Formats: sequence, C-alpha cells, structure tokens
Amino acid sequence: MTDLSSHGSMRATMSSVPTSRADDVDGLALLPLRRRRSTSRVVIGAVLLLVIAYIAQQIIRNPVFQWSTVWHYMGRSTVLKGVLVTLEITVVSMAVATLLGLVLAVMRMSSNPVAQWVSWAYVWLFRAVPLLVQLILWYNFALIYKHLGIGLPFGKDFAAVTTQSLITPFVAAILAFGLHEAAYLSEVFRASLMSLPKGQEEAGKALGMTSSKTFRVVLLPQAARIALPPFGNHAINMLKSTALVAFISVYDLLYTVQQIYNRTFEVMPLLMVATLWYVILVSITSFGQSLLERRLRRGHNGVRKVAVRPVEAEVLPTVPEPL
Repeated sequence: MTDLSSHGSMRATMSSVPTSRADDVDGLALLPLRRRRSTSRVVIGAVLLLVIAYIAQQIIRNPVFQWSTVWHYMGRSTVLKGVLVTLEITVVSMAVATLLGLVLAVMRMSSNPVAQWVSWAYVWLFRAVPLLVQLILWYNFALIYKHLGIGLPFGKDFAAVTTQSLITPFVAAILAFGLHEAAYLSEVFRASLMSLPKGQEEAGKALGMTSSKTFRVVLLPQAARIALPPFGNHAINMLKSTALVAFISVYDLLYTVQQIYNRTFEVMPLLMVATLWYVILVSITSFGQSLLERRLRRGHNGVRKVAVRPVEAEVLPTVPEPL
C-alpha cells in the first residue's frame, strides 16, 4: 500500500510538470515582442531628417519660386479649368482602357486562335510604339484620311464627316491614352484571371451557371480585388502622363500654366503651381485607392487566429508488478 501511494503521489507530481510547462509557453507567447534599439538605425534616420529639412528650407527660402505668386495662381479660374481638363482626360481614357483591356484579356484567354492572335498583336503593337508618337499620330490622323464615313465595304458611304472636325485635339488625346493603356491593362486583367484557382470556374458550372454568368458573378469580382493595386498604379501614371497633351495644344494643367508664363515670364512660380496641383491630385487618387483596397480586403484577411496550447505527452512512472 505504501509503495502504491508513493507511486500515486509521484504520478501526480510528474503530471503537474507538463501542465506548468504548457502554461509557461502560453504565457511567453502572450508577451509583447520588443525590438532592440539599433544605433545605426537611429543615426541613419537622423541624417535623413536633416537632409529633408535642408532641402525643404532651401525650396521655401529661395526667392526664385516667388511663393506669393504661386498662391495667387493656385486658385485662378484658368488654372482650375486646366485641372478639370486633366481629370476629364484621365477618367475617360481609363474608362476606355478598362473596357477594351478586359475584352482583350478575355480574347487572349479564349480557345479561339484568331481571337488570341488579334489580342496578342494589339498588345505587341501598342506597347511597342511610344505614347507621345501615338498622340502625335492621332492628332494628325486627318493627313491619312481626310473623311470618315459609314457604308458598305468597297461601296459608297451613307454618311461622311471630315476627320479634322471629328478628331479634335481632345479626342486625339482620349484615343491615344485609352488605346495605349488598354494594352497594359489587358495584361493586368489576364494575370489576375489566371491567378484564380481552376475550381472557381468549375464550381460556378456545377451550380448551373453559364460561362458568361460564371465570369461575371464568380471570376470577375475576385480578379478585380487582385487587379486593383496595379490598376491604381496605372491610373496614377495616366494622370501624370496627361501632361503630354501640351504637345498637341490641349488646355490641360501644364499647357495652361505654360500659356500664362509665356505672357508674364514667371516661369518657376507657374511650374510650381502645376507641380503642387499634380501632387494634390495624385495624393487624393492614392488615398482613394488605399480605401478601396481596404474595403475589398474585408472578409479575406479577417480570419481570426486561435492560439492552440501545446499538448505534451504525460510520462507515467513504471509501476512494479506486485509480488
């Protein structure tokens, strides 16, 4: 009896050891992690702050920029009209590029070899020609076709208009930016669709959906969440690239300030006006992109992680057989 009771107490003592160890491990997991302070990191950060402060005070104190003139022109109606034209070109061009890019992506992924070849040729051509060259070509499209009409092939036109009256500088900018950006967005959409698991399409068909409904209801919303970050980057790049329309005399933000400083010879202040407006527009676009990404990530990254306590095997002492 004595031996059995001693063995029972030993067993209770041994069984309490793994539990305490598990409690210790669980308690260590709840402790906050603290990073060690690095002297080099503090020094590098201080140096960078000093460099930024030096550059900022050089820009602010430099009399060449004439900040009073900058603030005078920031809210002028002519400058605001140029900002509006810049936004119009960006929004309309991105809409054209989005629709056409999605069609090209679907054509590239289709089983029709002709559609695949046409999509590949389009992307190859419009990515090969520089954007400024395309812009100038569309601006001078009237030199290629003086009239554009609707009619039967190899027959007479039912209606015709002069190309110069149809393709204005603003329309030429929309065509150049929209068609050029569609080539890049098609690859973004195609990569997003290809990244989806094959089972998503099979699940839609198993529910009785048609191929088009499966694409609209199942595949496209998931691909949009994946394509949003690169799409936002392309939209920001489009917003800045609209400054190229100054070459074809479209009164956007840059061309407007150019016309002003050609009269007043206040070059640097007006260029700073354009710079500040581009910074403001890009900052607003970036903030909107981050909000939209956060909204689309809801339900995907919100998985709750449950801590699991490690279970250790209980080691029992060997009980001798009774004699």
